[in-house]
Amino acid sequence: MGLTITGLGTAIPEQRLTNADLERMVDTSDAWIVERTGIRERRVAAPDETSATLGTDAAAAALKDAGLTPDDIGLLVVATTTPVQLFPSTAVRIQDSLGLRCGAFDVMAACSGFVYGLVTAAGMMTVDAGLKAASGGQPGGRPFLVVGTETLTRVVDPTDRSTCILFGDGAGAAVVDHSVEADGGLLSWDLGSDGSLVSLLEVPPGERWLRMEGKEVFRRAVRVVVESSSTALQKAGMTPEDVDLFVPHQANVRIIDAVCSRIGIPLDRTVVNLDRYGNTSAASIPLALAEAAEAGRLTGGEVVLISGFGAGMTWASAVLRWEPRQ
Repeated sequence: MGLTITGLGTAIPEQRLTNADLERMVDTSDAWIVERTGIRERRVAAPDETSATLGTDAAAAALKDAGLTPDDIGLLVVATTTPVQLFPSTAVRIQDSLGLRCGAFDVMAACSGFVYGLVTAAGMMTVDAGLKAASGGQPGGRPFLVVGTETLTRVVDPTDRSTCILFGDGAGAAVVDHSVEADGGLLSWDLGSDGSLVSLLEVPPGERWLRMEGKEVFRRAVRVVVESSSTALQKAGMTPEDVDLFVPHQANVRIIDAVCSRIGIPLDRTVVNLDRYGNTSAASIPLALAEAAEAGRLTGGEVVLISGFGAGMTWASAVLRWEPRQ
């Protein structure tokens, strides 16, 4: 049995950090930031907001969207690069806040994290269905929650003009359930990583601020997203022409433009919202999916390609056939 998304939710901090604000903080300009990144503003978590509180709000919204209660959920998977603390996990905080009665754990794959979490949930659902079928029971089970949540502005040096312009805070969540359509749900996926590239984007041990080799990240990101997306499409027996909606990780509009050009997916079939949120890492894909659904771009039957890349260096892509609401 496949996995399908039945509910989506988001949580966005109220505070905006605009390019005009950044002009007063560092030596930069709105025109330069927009030209180089496509970002015009990003959100900043309030002092009492954390990756856990944002993740809780996004998950609650996804539950409401799916018409479910916390008692309905069988597992919580949280993707975050900015946990509340080293341990315990951010997931258990979200579990407690929501009143869930299930297992909960974190996934750390940076900006690829939401796709990693989605594929992990799909695998566990498939195993659960197989075990039930083998014992003579009915396939199925409780739906899962997959959350991407970040407070990246807390690990970005506000005096570093090369990084403080890029990152923002926010959360997105998805309720995932067993697919009821024979050709629906998660059709294929591709995950990968190259640990030799950790120095390209990291918070070094014992340090506070994120460091990034921007030009090299850009070059490698374009290549791995093209390769990973192509692999996922091939596994699904599809081509770029079959994709109705492409939802890439929202890091840089020039990366998105380059990827779309090389893959052969036009921008009018691509979701771009980084102009308002910046790079929200593991939250960016669920945020973009939720906006696309709200805008009426996901009504049922659409082939959706999602793809992320991030620190590690990690990458992840998946192809889904969107199922209509029951």
